[in-house]
Parts: sequence; C-alpha cells; structure tokens
Amino acid sequence: MVYQVDQSNKIEDSGDTALALTNDEEYTICISGKEKRAAIKSMHRHFERLSRKLIHIRLFTAALYYLLRELPPRTLVTIDIEYAGHESGIKAMLLYWLRQDRPDISPDDIAFGRVGKKSAAHKKALAVYRGNAKADRTLKADDLLKQIIGP
Repeated sequence: MVYQVDQSNKIEDSGDTALALTNDEEYTICISGKEKRAAIKSMHRHFERLSRKLIHIRLFTAALYYLLRELPPRTLVTIDIEYAGHESGIKAMLLYWLRQDRPDISPDDIAFGRVGKKSAAHKKALAVYRGNAKADRTLKADDLLKQIIGP
C-alpha cells in the first residue's frame, strides 16, 4: 500500500504548517509560524542569493525529510504537489538527505501526485493545522536548519 503525504498551510504562509503521512499508520509534524519565520530569516542570511521561493522549497523538503526518514525500506510514498514544477529538485534533495541514513531508498519509492481533499493525509494535516489533533513531532527552526545547512 502506498503512503500519502499532504501539507496544510504552506511554509510561506503565516501561521503554523502541518504535514501528515498516512496509510494504515499516521505520522504528523507541525512547524509553528514563529519557527518558520526564524528559519526563513536564518536562510536569508546564510543563502544571500537564494530566492524566497527556493528557501521555502528547501524548508518544505527538510520537513519532508523528518516526516519520511523513519519509513521502512521499500515503502512507496506519494507526495502532494505543493510546488508545481519543482518536484524533481525536491525529490533529488530529499533522496540525498534520506540516503545519508538509508542508502537502500530508491527514486522509485517517492512519487509526486495529487492527494485529494478526501484523502486521510489531507484530513489529518488539516486537523493538526486547525489544532483539532496533536502533531507527533513539532519541528524547531534549528531542526530544519541543521538538515539544510548542517550542524
């Protein structure tokens, strides 16, 4: 069975962002608006020439890394298209990071597609975003920056 990933409230939007991974199991993460702003500010200082859009995409990819890194080998994942046209860059960066921990992961394990509003991933991410469910993990700016920039 394929896992699905959806995001509620994009990284660049004000307020919290929630990501959910669902299948027969569920796992969610949340990033507060305050932590997102801190991460974006640090990224601007560290990557002076990187556009706002690419900063947001890197932060999204780092959040995906924390969401997917504990999956068992040979797990298929469909990630909702959040940044159309940037899927190959997101996948390449995500695979690079995941392979540091799990060399067995294959590019075929990760796909991008539309995850509908009726999916469990969408419902779970929305519930966490709205505060109707508690996230399994809350990411801090330091978590995201450690993944993107390094220790």
